[in-house]
Amino acid sequence: MLKRVPVVILNGFLGSGKTTMFKSLLSQCMNKNIVASAIVNDMSELDVDGELISNVLEEDNSQIFNSISSCVLSSKKGIEKLHECVANSIKNNPEIIIIETSGSCHPMPLIKYFEGHNKVKLTGVFVLLDSQMITQDFNCGINLIPEMQQNMINNIRGPINLLVEQILFSSNIILTKIDKVDDNEIQEICNQVKQINPYAHINSVVHGNLSIEFLFNLKEYNYFNVAKLFNELEPILNQEEKIDKPYNLASNVIKDDRPFHPERLWLVCHKFLDKRIYRSKGFFWLASRNSQSLLWNQAASGINLELIGTWRASILENEQNNLLPEELKALEEIISNQKGRFGDRCCDLTVIGDKDHIDSFTDKLKSCFLTEEEIQNWRNGYSFRDPWPKKIVRLKSNH
Repeated sequence: MLKRVPVVILNGFLGSGKTTMFKSLLSQCMNKNIVASAIVNDMSELDVDGELISNVLEEDNSQIFNSISSCVLSSKKGIEKLHECVANSIKNNPEIIIIETSGSCHPMPLIKYFEGHNKVKLTGVFVLLDSQMITQDFNCGINLIPEMQQNMINNIRGPINLLVEQILFSSNIILTKIDKVDDNEIQEICNQVKQINPYAHINSVVHGNLSIEFLFNLKEYNYFNVAKLFNELEPILNQEEKIDKPYNLASNVIKDDRPFHPERLWLVCHKFLDKRIYRSKGFFWLASRNSQSLLWNQAASGINLELIGTWRASILENEQNNLLPEELKALEEIISNQKGRFGDRCCDLTVIGDKDHIDSFTDKLKSCFLTEEEIQNWRNGYSFRDPWPKKIVRLKSNH
């Protein structure tokens, strides 16, 4: 009998740090010549996470990459796509398969899919918990069960149900962003989480740094521990499997070639961003930084700007770009094929949140784009006040 390929699932609520850890693990695989299969799920049609992961793997053809977007992996459609990706991965004889789910993914349908699989074995269901979010929104986890119980009384299936059930099905709980909370808060989170799932092993990480060797030392997932949960939740999840975006969640996509007004964007985020907007991410540019291709990365109340690279159009506009004639011609051809007014510059964002609130916040974000009058002023050299931090992280990318 052939040795089954180990599978590790990175699960966890929106913005918990799954992509950061995923990129770290895949980078370690490349550095240590480990052949890994990467499967990433993004509920948005933009597939921002898929693009970020593919950028990590772009220089290593030995790694196998599959992206599943526009649906939640735990939906019926998502499981069908997962089956195709796993079959595709197995053909390439990987040493390990690592799956990053979207934040709205329930782990049970995935666990159910892998149980009894004869070619792969599920060894880890990692649930990443944002320590800062758990501390601020749930009093270090003390309010998790009471809020879920209140939902049950009111016959509501919301994000809190998903978060608690992700913990219940986990084999390993990974506390992220621990550098943003104190030791007493971390200890309280551990105490509360252990009450929810006494079987799970708890680890903590900073910046997603977990050793790849840790994944290879895992035993097969213990299905016996969750057998009772399967029976209790199966009727409910059978209904949710038919829904691509459950738990009162909705996502909106913003696509525009215009830059954001930096000060207006700053004010809107500080005034209107609240915990009903769980996640927003994507690529964008500011009128005050017209050469920089930026990654917008928001989770709960925190927003990070990360530098992806330089827009090609700005290189072309720079008279001292030091390009060879053939390089200049190739770049001009690329820019000429762009649909936008500003070359390859664009804003492509996904916003995920409570479906009763998301449209109003999306409209507020759209109001931050430059008006036609402001664009004319900008072209004439007007400088916009920019309150955003000047020091931002640079990420490797070809965007």
